[in-house]
Amino acid sequence: MKKEVIKTDKAPAPIGPYNQAVKTGNMVFISGQIAINPSSGELETGDLETETKLVMENLKAILAEANCTFENVIKTSIFISDMNNFGKINEIYGTYFRADTAPARETVEVANLPKFVNVEISAIAVID
Repeated sequence: MKKEVIKTDKAPAPIGPYNQAVKTGNMVFISGQIAINPSSGELETGDLETETKLVMENLKAILAEANCTFENVIKTSIFISDMNNFGKINEIYGTYFRADTAPARETVEVANLPKFVNVEISAIAVID
């Protein structure tokens, strides 16, 4: 198995012993992204909509580095700290996908997330 690490400065650097994404074959596995602004390195959790948009933009930057778009995403995992926020998160998330080609996914409420953010999203993409 050949493993290629995907890295971009247009998304936040990892905050632990992992990479932004790993490509093997035609599959790209993107680590969970939180609302860290890649330019400043600062966490942006002022409001849920802005936080979710930044998470999605970080995913978009990593996908681009892997020569992919959201159309290549086949699976996402959404982790949220409060299921009451699902509607707002889902609304922003939905603007990044076409309904007829949206990926499979699960959404799970968890006790805590890194840096106590409200949302973390990971993705798996396939390169055509």
